[in-house]
Amino acid sequence: MSATAPVLTIRGLRVAYGSGPDAVIAVHGIDLEVHRGEVVAIVGESGSGKSTTAHAVVGLGPGRVLSGTIEFDGQRIDHLGHRALEKLRGAGIGLVPQDPASSLNPVTRIGEQIAEVLRIHGRADRRTARAEAIRILAEAGLDHPELRARQYPQDLSGGQRQRVLIGIALACAPDLVIADEPTSALDVTVQKRILDHLDARIAATGSAVLLITHDLGVAADRADRIVVMSGGRIVEEGTARQILTAPTHEYTRALLGAAPGIRTVEPRGRVAVAGSAGSQPAAGTSGEPAPRGEPLVSVDGLSKSFRVGRGRGFDAVRQVSFRIHRGRTLSLVGESGSGKSTTARIVARLETATSGQVSVGGRPVTALRGRELREFRRRVQLVHQNPYSALNPKLTVEQIVTEPLAAFGIGDRGSRRRSAREMLDQVALGAEYLTRLPAQLSGGQRQRVAIARALVLNPDLVVLDEPVSALDVRVQAEILDLLARLQRDHDLGYLFISHDLAVVRQISDDVVVMRHGVAVESGPVAEVFSDPQHEYTRELLEAIPGRLVAGR
Repeated sequence: MSATAPVLTIRGLRVAYGSGPDAVIAVHGIDLEVHRGEVVAIVGESGSGKSTTAHAVVGLGPGRVLSGTIEFDGQRIDHLGHRALEKLRGAGIGLVPQDPASSLNPVTRIGEQIAEVLRIHGRADRRTARAEAIRILAEAGLDHPELRARQYPQDLSGGQRQRVLIGIALACAPDLVIADEPTSALDVTVQKRILDHLDARIAATGSAVLLITHDLGVAADRADRIVVMSGGRIVEEGTARQILTAPTHEYTRALLGAAPGIRTVEPRGRVAVAGSAGSQPAAGTSGEPAPRGEPLVSVDGLSKSFRVGRGRGFDAVRQVSFRIHRGRTLSLVGESGSGKSTTARIVARLETATSGQVSVGGRPVTALRGRELREFRRRVQLVHQNPYSALNPKLTVEQIVTEPLAAFGIGDRGSRRRSAREMLDQVALGAEYLTRLPAQLSGGQRQRVAIARALVLNPDLVVLDEPVSALDVRVQAEILDLLARLQRDHDLGYLFISHDLAVVRQISDDVVVMRHGVAVESGPVAEVFSDPQHEYTRELLEAIPGRLVAGR
């Protein structure tokens, strides 16, 4: 730790939500320091108190500081009023929030949003603010900054919007930058570019960084020190190397064991986990040869073109082919726009192919109509990405799980209820959850309900579209283990869509790497990941956070 005075000092901080007898303590008397030029990562699951702590520093969020002190550059700020905190935010403390879609004003041009920050903090006047905004966009790594300044947030990609937020946070050269899950929604290669840029800008300014993340791989790559929080308390703290190679707290060890990114890439589908002795087989990568016989799913020469307005069309998918056998998982990986989700939607008959053929169980599905299409819907089920939007908030868990049975006229009310009980048992939820609404469930519990709904019709194939990307690392590991067990029990075929190669390596037997709608590489996951042949595959693998921490 630096011998200089800390930029941020937190002592005995207690934060609560609500008031009176209903108050919930979210942070229990923590101490924390961040020094100039230092990157400190706070890691933990949802509800651990990490974001509540960050928001308390800048006076944001519904949390209420009960006791303790917060000092910035030697001055107490926990008692400052709203106007004084507004002056501090942006000028002294920059904030990079998690969700750029909700953090940027959709009806104000990008350049004007940056210019406004500069004017508010006296860093530019109306005459110079526009030119400064363009310069900041260029420094943030956006191409054509003059054009971007005239665009609205919805005209930019997720990665571009996140660069804008970083530009805003660093516009006034703050002494402290708080980055709250700044890349959690981004593809792995975009995430690496964004974090590389943030690192470079911080190095240039000498700012301190408080990085909030549930991704131990990101913390491993980017932090000087890691602070582990659980239940509103700091349970362990140390250098990145200490935490990741010799954790002392049981909770930290559990996080490391659940993190698919904290592994080194080795041949034959084996992975080394930081802090563990030796290697362990990755799920779905047994090293056995692909099974022979009739595949469950055959995709041949699949292509899909879209036309945008009156302009020219573009090819979202071009000549993609692969096979899925029963009891095995094939993953489609690639950045946003690679065509992986479009391919999956065509397999599930939610989109129609422009050309090519999809067969399930030996039967072409492209031209299915009426009763045959209805029967196909029973055999192929879909689990969506976001467990928070995938379930009807007005229905109970029992109604959600039995809805497919009612839609297909299967059984009576009593038998459907029994089926719902059996499915909840399959996904490790008790019967007491039958009467609950989605709002009463955690993200992991909601995803378990979505899986139960998908399996209640006894499908042959389940299409899983980013099913764990919205979940914390330990919940993610639980869902992946659940999917592996259900696959073994029911001999299911999985088509797994993901941009997270660490997760893909853990669950898959086979992989297809897609870029710009084309399958650039495919094969058994152990072979592709240990000896990638295409430059793009190598780029994806190099971008996995925490990939080589065990070998440091």
